[in-house]
Amino acid sequence: MNTLLSQMLAHADPSQVEGLARFFKTGPGQYGYGDKFLGIKVPVTREVVRGCWRNVGFEDLEECICSQYHEVRLAALLALVEIFKHAKPLRDQCIDFYLSHTPYINNWDLVDLSCYPLLGEWLLGASDRSLLYDLARNGRTIWEQRIGMVSTMTFIRHGQLDDTFAIADILLHHPHDLIHKAVGWLLREAGKRDKAALEAFLRPRYLTMPRTMLRYAIEKFPENERQTYLAK
Repeated sequence: MNTLLSQMLAHADPSQVEGLARFFKTGPGQYGYGDKFLGIKVPVTREVVRGCWRNVGFEDLEECICSQYHEVRLAALLALVEIFKHAKPLRDQCIDFYLSHTPYINNWDLVDLSCYPLLGEWLLGASDRSLLYDLARNGRTIWEQRIGMVSTMTFIRHGQLDDTFAIADILLHHPHDLIHKAVGWLLREAGKRDKAALEAFLRPRYLTMPRTMLRYAIEKFPENERQTYLAK
């Protein structure tokens, strides 16, 4: 029996479905169009995963990641993160599973809650991080491109900023707002570590970068500095 799946289904709350569907933009023409929800909020999903991830195998993950329900896919990803963290012999298998199932990682929360605890941690000690650059440049979807960007959060937390700035440069003129937000967010986080480095990145680029990206990137700057960037 797939304990993770059965537990998630048992926590379905129909009263929450409409609100979640609206929040994750599932209407016609929106980025989450057609996704389905059980009405389970993230804290509940995390609680379910904490209680049963040790009993979850890759066959169970396969069934869950392919689910039509958004929350079940999220549960699969959060369980995968736990397996990756606690079962070191399975790390490569976890990464292979993640990369082979990116078509199901198809909304910003699914990306943001899984990519840097998996890909970021896996690549932290690696000299070759070209995988993330390839995802950013050649990702088949905006979600794969967002994975390439957001995975660098782990590097930032360890004081390694170069990949964040380099991948941000690749995505600087991407057409989608969700990429603008992701790039701006990661630039802001890098700037918390090294404001001078962020300013050096922004100086030749801020006049042409998307407004949303710039706003996110300079959010923590003093108000007078923010207004100077925005006024120009």
